[in-house]
Amino acid sequence: MNDTLSSRLKHGALAGTAAALLCGCADVSMKPYQRPDTPTKGAWSSQQGLPVAPAEMIAPDWWKQFRDPYLDGLVERALNANFDLKILAARRRVAGAEIDEARAGALPTLDAGAGASFEKSTGQKFTKQFNLGTQVNWEIDVWGKVAKGVEAQTAEFNATEADWRAGYLTLVSDVSTTYFQIMQFDEQIDQQQKTLAKNREILATYEAMMGQGLVPQTRVLQQRAEINRMSNDLIELGRLRALAGNALATLLGAPAGEFKVPTGSLRQRVELPTVPEGLPSQLLKRRPDIVAAEYRVLVAYDLVGQAKLAQLPSVSLTGRGGTSSFALGSLLKSFTFGLLPSINFPIFDPGVKARLKTSEARTEVAEQQYRRVVIAAFEEVENALINLDAHRRQRIELQQQSEQLGVVAAQVEAQLKEGMVSQLEVFEAQRTLLSSQLALLANHQQILSDTVTLYKALGGGWPPVDVRNAARY
Repeated sequence: MNDTLSSRLKHGALAGTAAALLCGCADVSMKPYQRPDTPTKGAWSSQQGLPVAPAEMIAPDWWKQFRDPYLDGLVERALNANFDLKILAARRRVAGAEIDEARAGALPTLDAGAGASFEKSTGQKFTKQFNLGTQVNWEIDVWGKVAKGVEAQTAEFNATEADWRAGYLTLVSDVSTTYFQIMQFDEQIDQQQKTLAKNREILATYEAMMGQGLVPQTRVLQQRAEINRMSNDLIELGRLRALAGNALATLLGAPAGEFKVPTGSLRQRVELPTVPEGLPSQLLKRRPDIVAAEYRVLVAYDLVGQAKLAQLPSVSLTGRGGTSSFALGSLLKSFTFGLLPSINFPIFDPGVKARLKTSEARTEVAEQQYRRVVIAAFEEVENALINLDAHRRQRIELQQQSEQLGVVAAQVEAQLKEGMVSQLEVFEAQRTLLSSQLALLANHQQILSDTVTLYKALGGGWPPVDVRNAARY
């Protein structure tokens, strides 16, 4: 009998040693986290003469540089009421709560229960029994598996924080550009109405001349068709203005149709910003969407570490205590207590290996997504620089064109008084001038929108963020 027991103990010791050796062969090493390599961007293709402030000079409330108090009020209202931003804030709170949930995995759990049983059999006395018991379970985080999970969830929280910042920046940009469009439509409608009035005067002149046999009927019909076209364009401008107003209402968290922007003039209400030249550095650390993507790479990195640590033995401690009695009054007079430490070796668990492979594959996905966000950011900045530079140069040409056409219109009107030209030539000169002014107005709106887009592409006024593992703070 003693030989049998001794043999069993030897076999158990050998099995435990073999399991420890198997676990010791598991690769749980992790290289220090490094930002995924991406194509580098040494310089931007177009910088000279662009109204872009150095990074440290981009204020968080950069939209106030447009000097429009009404726009400031719209942005403040949107930041307080926009539902997309509220959703991002709620996700951030969820991620914060999940940090505590992950941290709770390293804490012991306590269960308590009470019960009673009543039994009556034929020929036997009625019996009753009462019991009270507790149990403590604690899986000790010897290798740091839970801690690694906390690090991963902390990185996810930081990613949701960056998501909120990106949503904040997108919201301000959308509110600003939509407001600029509405103001542009208002000026276009005003100019279109003036142009339409001029063309109706031309039509009246043509009709009078046709009555005198000076112009054919086809000329009158052509002018009427031109008025029809311009009236149609005016209706279209009104439609676009209404749609832009609905879009702005949604951004402000108001039902479409219940919020109206007062009629205004873009060039009178919104100033072109005059800020120092120079492009901010550290784009990869300033853009919230890039920061969020890198934090999710860190999440995947930590989950790989957690999956590797799952290959090691788990140590747990179970404690039980309780009492039972046939009488409720004597229930608390005696207690029993037990302590059961245990260690479990994952000798063969296909799920552990599969989870590790899945985590490693997800890391690759996160890294490629990060690279995609970086490449898209480079394109967005370059496009904004190109658009802003081209529109600023076009503005010079359009201003010169408008000034020259203004001189022409004034001279033609002076020549009319001397009888050197007809009234029709005056109308034509004025109509051409109005057309050039509309082009200059559209250019003003494009520069404003380009400036907003560039600030957004450069990360707005958010400070640089160093993505690091939570354990290093």
